[in-house]
Amino acid sequence: MFLLHPLLQISVLLDAVSASPTDDNVLRAGHGEHGEPGHEEPHKDSYSTFASEFLESRYLSDEGYPFPTAPPVDPFARIKVSDCGITKGCIRYGKPGCDAETCEYFLSFRRIGTDVEFEMSADTDGWVAVGFSSDKKMGGDDVMGCVHDDNGRVRIHHFYNVGQWAKEIKRNPARDEEGIFENNRVTCRFKRPLHVPREETLVDLHLSWYYLFAWGPAIQGSITRHDIDSPPVSDRMISIYKYEDIFMPATAYQTFSSPFCLLLIVALTFYLLMGTP
Repeated sequence: MFLLHPLLQISVLLDAVSASPTDDNVLRAGHGEHGEPGHEEPHKDSYSTFASEFLESRYLSDEGYPFPTAPPVDPFARIKVSDCGITKGCIRYGKPGCDAETCEYFLSFRRIGTDVEFEMSADTDGWVAVGFSSDKKMGGDDVMGCVHDDNGRVRIHHFYNVGQWAKEIKRNPARDEEGIFENNRVTCRFKRPLHVPREETLVDLHLSWYYLFAWGPAIQGSITRHDIDSPPVSDRMISIYKYEDIFMPATAYQTFSSPFCLLLIVALTFYLLMGTP
C-alpha cells in the first residue's frame, strides 16, 4: 500500500504531460475556475537581449551605430518628344529635327486636371524661361523660369518683366517642381494652375498669349541677361487647349524659305528695280 501511492502519483503526472494541446483541460489551463484569464508566465527575454539581437542583424558603422538609410529619390524622367502634337504642345528652337536634349530651346505644355504641366530645356548652365505676353515685346509679362544655382540644384522661380528687367515675384504659382542640370543643359518640369485670380503679375493660362522664349547664364542662382539680343517669340498667340508641334529654326539654320528672308529678297529686288534707270 505504501509503494502503490507514489506510483499512482507518477502515473497521473505522466498522463498530464502527454495530454493533447487540444484537450479541454489544457485549453482552460490559462484561466481561473470561472473562465477568468490566469496569470501568464513573464517573458524571459530582457531588453538587453532584444537590443543585442537587433543590432547584430543590422550593418554597423565603426562607432557601432546603424548606418542611416537615405530615402529613395526618383530620377528625372526624360522629356518625351514623341507625344508632341498629340498629347501635349511643343515648341522647338534650334536645328531642324532637334529634340528636348539637342534643341537650343525646348518647351512643352499639357493640361492635367485644373493644372498645366510645363517642361523646359535649354543649352545653358544658367537659366531657361518662358514668358506670357499680350504682345511680342518684353515688358509687362508673366514669366516662369528654371534657374541652376551654385549648389547644382534647379529651382523654379516666378518673374515679372518690368521693361527689359525681370523682377522676381515672391508669389510663385509653381508646384510639383523637378529639375536637373546635365550635359550643360538646364531641364525642368513643373505644374501651374490653369485659372488664377486676376492680377498684374499673374495671367490666366486658359487665355491665348504670345510666348517669349529666353535662356542665359546665372550668377549664384540669380539670372543675368539672356544669351541672344533678340530672343525668339511665337509668331502667333498660343492656346493651351491646342496641341501643336511648332518648330522655329535658329538663326544659323534659317533658309530663304523663312518669312524674314523672303521679305528681305522682295525688298532688295524692289530697291534694285527702282534704282535702275
